Amino acid sequence: MGECPVTINLAAMALNTGDKLGPYEILAMIGKGGMGAVYRAHDPRTGRDVAIKVSAERFSERFDREVRAVASLNHPNICTLFDVGPNYLVMELVEGSTLAERIQEGPIPGEEALGIAKQIVEALDAAHEKSIVHRDLKPGNVMLKPDGSVKVLDFGLAKVGPRTASGSEHDAEHSPTISMAATQAGVILGTAAYMSPEQARGKTVDKRADIWAFGVVLYEMVTGKRLFQGEDLTETLASVVKERPELSGAPPQMQRLLKRCLEKDPRKRLRGIGDVWELLDEEAPAAPAGPAAPRGWKSILPWAAAAILVIVAGVAFWAPWRASQPKDRPLVRLNLDLPGWVDGGFGRASFALSPDGTRIVYLQRGTEGGTAERGASGVPMLVTRLLEESESHILPGTENAGDPFFSPDGQWIGFYANGHLQKISIRGGAPVVLAPAPGAFGATWGNDGFIIAALNVAAPLSRIPETGGTPTEIVSLAEGGGRGLQFPQYLPGGKAILFGATGSAAGIYVKSLAAGKAQRLVNNATAGRYLPTGNSTGHIVYVDQGTLFAVPFDPTKLALRGPPQPVLNDVAGDVSFSETGNFLYRIGKAGEQVWPVDWMDSSGATRPLLATPGPYTLPSFSPDLAGRFLALTKGGGGTGEVLVYDWQNDVTVNLTRPGQQNGYPVWSPDGRHIAMFTPPNAVDWVRSDGSGEAHRILEWKSSMLPTSISPDGRYLALSERNPDTLLDLWVAPLDLSDPDQPKVGKPQVLVNAPGNDFGAVFSPDGKWIAYFSDQSGRYEVYVRPFPGPGAPRNVSVNGGAYPAWSRNGRELLFESLESSIQVVAYQVNGDAFLASRPRTWSNAGYRNVGTVRSWGLHPDGMRIAMFPPESADPKNAGGAHFGFLLNFFDELRRRAPEGK
Repeated sequence: MGECPVTINLAAMALNTGDKLGPYEILAMIGKGGMGAVYRAHDPRTGRDVAIKVSAERFSERFDREVRAVASLNHPNICTLFDVGPNYLVMELVEGSTLAERIQEGPIPGEEALGIAKQIVEALDAAHEKSIVHRDLKPGNVMLKPDGSVKVLDFGLAKVGPRTASGSEHDAEHSPTISMAATQAGVILGTAAYMSPEQARGKTVDKRADIWAFGVVLYEMVTGKRLFQGEDLTETLASVVKERPELSGAPPQMQRLLKRCLEKDPRKRLRGIGDVWELLDEEAPAAPAGPAAPRGWKSILPWAAAAILVIVAGVAFWAPWRASQPKDRPLVRLNLDLPGWVDGGFGRASFALSPDGTRIVYLQRGTEGGTAERGASGVPMLVTRLLEESESHILPGTENAGDPFFSPDGQWIGFYANGHLQKISIRGGAPVVLAPAPGAFGATWGNDGFIIAALNVAAPLSRIPETGGTPTEIVSLAEGGGRGLQFPQYLPGGKAILFGATGSAAGIYVKSLAAGKAQRLVNNATAGRYLPTGNSTGHIVYVDQGTLFAVPFDPTKLALRGPPQPVLNDVAGDVSFSETGNFLYRIGKAGEQVWPVDWMDSSGATRPLLATPGPYTLPSFSPDLAGRFLALTKGGGGTGEVLVYDWQNDVTVNLTRPGQQNGYPVWSPDGRHIAMFTPPNAVDWVRSDGSGEAHRILEWKSSMLPTSISPDGRYLALSERNPDTLLDLWVAPLDLSDPDQPKVGKPQVLVNAPGNDFGAVFSPDGKWIAYFSDQSGRYEVYVRPFPGPGAPRNVSVNGGAYPAWSRNGRELLFESLESSIQVVAYQVNGDAFLASRPRTWSNAGYRNVGTVRSWGLHPDGMRIAMFPPESADPKNAGGAHFGFLLNFFDELRRRAPEGK
């Protein structure tokens, strides 16, 4: 089926009266259009007033080059483009009303209509002579001046507008912009009603698209009625593509002209706009200076008046449940911009559509110098908006939020923040804490009044009352392979859930909540979503290597009904859907989430460390005072390739053999070797310069992740993944008498309390171990004597993780739950560890890469290696881009039908 790619731009730049934009003085805002805000301004150099269109984004070189070609147009019926700024256009200020406003008064009498039409033709003909196509001709882009003359606006700008992120055929070369920042709040300008069939299908267009649009506009002028109508945008586009235009309402003398303009096959369409008058069944009119009366039209009676607004596709565009709608509606593709969007981290959700498809919530990074209303500087918060509105609204109190999800009625938004599962009303107000959630990974809200959530990284799925309360286990960790459960979803009726699992048993699972054991439906995929595409059946969709796959599924029998089929490319990971058939996803290639490594000091000042971007995690410096080498894991979730980067000489060594995976690198005390995890349950030892082969030093019954080696080289600290107690701390004796082939004794458990205990690191003198644990209900940093005895002491106050000892023997750093770096000063008095209250070492933002460490302390204690926030990454300067698909359920039924 055909697709219509268009762009919704949710951003606009606000200017006030008296502000300067280049040499221009802003006088007032005129309105908002497809490119952004439009202002009346004064040019002191020429003494004239002008109209300035300000884009939300800086123009590309391509846009700048091509828009200057548009500026070469010089015609009395074309609005003149005077100047081009870095993100604004300076145009002739045209006083008067739009043709759309005139049509609201009713059908335009023949004499007046032909006078207007003649001037539109003159404008189009002049542009086509210079190979410039308007591509967005509609009544709202035609101005009627008080003296009767006509000005056509926005010439060629649809063609030369910024490209979409995909760079595919569905970009600005093939369709104009539909803007949520329209001239009226709550509407999308009706471009779709004037698109040619080839334009609506996303194909390349030429001047014949303008001829089609002219025919549609002319019909509307003389009848007062839209030629192509539908209850929403999708039906309008379907009408354009499929229906034969019904022209009986137009004057008989015009029907032959209209028919030639409105041939669906562009090859049969009128080839030149200047030839239209030859097709009138009366003598062609002379060119009027204004709306002069052409001959032969005085006998035509006025047609029935019909007050009609500018064609819109507003909130009806997200119509109620589609049970009564046809199943062959075409897929419609829109490109959606979410200003300030910030990634939720590895695999975490960063946006969600409401069940009825009318609202979106997403993560947005707070602005510099933020307030409670605007969001704290650099801190991600939840932003929500109705898709029928032109403004987004930050939800105060949602700092550091993640994984947003809606209640079934769409009135509440659930989310994780600062170690807790919370909810907040869509209208704002104070968030409500529901349950502790130290390391959450997805949730689902059922009609039964309960939320099922993955409250921790390696934990069972829990059920929590929607009013808050004690979590109860509903799916054991062992049922998903014992590694980690995530992204639960209630299936229709609330009697079963879908969820994902990681590790060696990774896959998409389903479980009846009444009885029975979880069963794996799809191997390896970890984030599946069920979409109710039929009355009693549906599809499970999941992303694999940037491709969205769909497989038919029966939620009653909990069984697949056909093989997986690829249905959508360039999916970066995040997806969300509404029950009305809309589908939202982030556009991007598989593995596209990459970032460089930067230095950062306590003042927040940064500079490049490793400029080559990659999916890096777990940075750690070699223990020499110069910290000359930086170990990194290149891959999501802490495993992949272990690299050692010589930052002084810009040389990188890969310690991982081809076809192997490693992770969690730990330096030996002399910096010559590295211990690293080798899935599924081994620890290897390798020279840090890459010479020689890796040597297996430990194999265990379950995964053992190395975290630290004592300064004297006698002990190796590890964390074990335990299906019963989640993550436990262990210590193993280490014999380094042969540095290339050390021996590891039998590990001894250090902490095996229920919950997650992780990240044990030895102090510089080896007498203390710092680690973090969720035993209190949220992650906190603890210090305990080594080898003991002695009880652990909590040194963080409002949450903390990933401690790091400074080599100066006086400070312990850790990250807060808000992803800022905290520090405590400490001193040791005998067997007592005395720590000060934590203070902020740096609250500058850095990229949180999920459930693994995102920064590493240099041995000098003065700076860290970290990953810069997405907004600071030049590769992402253009912002993320999102695909918004209408009628996606219909597309799934076509692309992935049930097997026989």
